[in-house]
Amino acid sequence: MLKIILLTHSREMDRANNTGQLVKQVLGDNARVVEWHRKQPDAELLAAIEAGKVGLVFPSDEITQEAGLSLASPEYLVIIDATWQEARKMFNQSPYLKELPKVSLVNPPKSIYPLRRNQIEGGLCTAECVALLLNHAGESALSTRLTEQLMAFVER
Repeated sequence: MLKIILLTHSREMDRANNTGQLVKQVLGDNARVVEWHRKQPDAELLAAIEAGKVGLVFPSDEITQEAGLSLASPEYLVIIDATWQEARKMFNQSPYLKELPKVSLVNPPKSIYPLRRNQIEGGLCTAECVALLLNHAGESALSTRLTEQLMAFVER
């Protein structure tokens, strides 16, 4: 089972349009929300990184692995849950993230999430990203459930 760590910006925690909450609802204990702190990284996350169990889903020129997840895939995937502007800042200010193997979604579909401005080309919201990762990992039922939850969330 794919395990997700949502490294969440503090401002994202209270946003009504945050889709990370949907990921947590659908995946339960297989998703962990970690609030990002620049000066005090989460100790459990750092321990998992040091043990070589973590990959980062983030656009990069240094893609280590495409999202066709395999047995060699990391045990945990970190997804930065923030606006794109905040996510770049978090990545740039967190040396431990820069060292992680990168997993990337190649040619993702167009986003169905219209609730944010200033999106990057080909950018997806957190729930869309996780749904695609689940699908690539062979968890199509969970992927469908998360996508349905997102569609209901967008329509409300």
